[in-house]
Amino acid sequence: MDTLWDNIEKLSAVCRAAGAHLPDEELKALQVGKVAEEADEAMHALHGLKGLTTCGDDHTWSEVQNDLVGSVIAALLAMHYIDPTGAHATFDEVLHRRTRRGREAAATA
Repeated sequence: MDTLWDNIEKLSAVCRAAGAHLPDEELKALQVGKVAEEADEAMHALHGLKGLTTCGDDHTWSEVQNDLVGSVIAALLAMHYIDPTGAHATFDEVLHRRTRRGREAAATA
């Protein structure tokens, strides 16, 4: 079974092939922008869930979660575009650093 990063690498190869006509720096920038687009879709779904849209869109928590996963995938792809060989290690290091308080709180509970 493929790991998360195996799937990101495969998807990255497909996406890079589709954007082969663009310079590498532009691909990186566009992928970072995709993260914001996906997060915006999650926010739109949340607004629809709460009845806050003017277009009458109804959404569910499942749709919000789907769009959040899209944001995560887009972010991991952006990291892979930026550093194909080091993205996984960078992610692990940043995750460890940014979740320190949760680990500390769990250790004292």
